[in-house]
Amino acid sequence: MNSRGKKIVIAIAAAIMALVMGPVAAHSASDAYLTLDARPSAAAAGSGTIVAHGQWDIALRDLDFVLGLDDDGDGNISWGELRRHQADIARYAYATLTARGDNKICTIKPTRQMVVDHADGVYAALFFDIVCTGAPKRLALDYRLFFALDPSHRGIFVMRAGNGTATSLLSPENARIDLEL
Repeated sequence: MNSRGKKIVIAIAAAIMALVMGPVAAHSASDAYLTLDARPSAAAAGSGTIVAHGQWDIALRDLDFVLGLDDDGDGNISWGELRRHQADIARYAYATLTARGDNKICTIKPTRQMVVDHADGVYAALFFDIVCTGAPKRLALDYRLFFALDPSHRGIFVMRAGNGTATSLLSPENARIDLEL
């Protein structure tokens, strides 16, 4: 077979493979980043004590899948669409995170929302305080974001307390973590 014949066979084989395989789209894994700062500078908040300041970065692509943030269906989430859904985002996210200080329920008090960029896309950044009664020595977190819909979702957790930093990977099998303050 001559050079031209080989090129035709290769082109036909490539076309057949493209038809058989169909379109393949890259998909990033579902993940979120939860960071707590529980250093001693925490201040009093009403009748409780702020045990930690938190930042929770949740991928907009995941929130859009659950909440339908792209109102006009153009494939882009505009700032206006995101602002219209801030309460929905907070309600959904905070319903999947609980905190207990020395085995007593703590309040998760949202403070603000922003947008941040990560290497794999744009994220909603939810800022909050964990407020507990007294001054607990231990904090337990229960994290359930997206687990009911996507068991492959992972939460990347970082906590700064005192002079140290602790990390954990949160999954359906490892959704609760106990921390010493």
